[in-house]
Amino acid sequence: MEELFWSPIKLSISIALISGLIVLCSGIIIARLMVVKNFKGKIIVETVLMLPIVLPPTVIGFFLIVIFGNNGPIGRLILALFDQSLMFTWGAAVIASTVVAFPLMYQTAKAGFHSIDKAIEEASAVDGATGVQTFFFISIPLALKTIIAGFVLSFARALGEFGATLMFAGIIPGKTLTLPTGIYVAIDSGNMTLAWAWVITTVIISFIMLLITYLIK
Repeated sequence: MEELFWSPIKLSISIALISGLIVLCSGIIIARLMVVKNFKGKIIVETVLMLPIVLPPTVIGFFLIVIFGNNGPIGRLILALFDQSLMFTWGAAVIASTVVAFPLMYQTAKAGFHSIDKAIEEASAVDGATGVQTFFFISIPLALKTIIAGFVLSFARALGEFGATLMFAGIIPGKTLTLPTGIYVAIDSGNMTLAWAWVITTVIISFIMLLITYLIK
């Protein structure tokens, strides 16, 4: 019973942490590029990047199956290289959580970079710093609070992902059964005690995550 309770919690935290780290790195880089670069079609690219925040989870799950499924372009490549389907695996849950969490990290990091006084970055260039040095030693430290807030929000969003994970990763106990899907299964099977335990755990973790975002402001 104890293992049944803790397994989805440990799995959800692991998936959310890995997804959070992925969107942290990708979100910072892409947000920075979108702030400093101007090009044709920029608004289209930004709209695509933000789409997961407004699309229904089932639509996201559908696209993930089309792209990463056994008949999808990337799915076929993975199957050929590793003789292993990506669907209904732990990795599928990570991908689903990453996709839905990315817009939060991207938008928050972008807001942080926009808030930086450009004169400070220009001064570092005058002093001989390269663009990369300015980015790592000036821009990121100045936007650090918003970046941390973005990571926390992304982690919380990945932790609560349900729809896309259900479609793409499934609900395999000990393998892809996360907290949200576990609650769904527990309710469906009439195990309200277990459902309540997981609900309370999710609320506590989410509360702590949101509290952290308020404390770092």
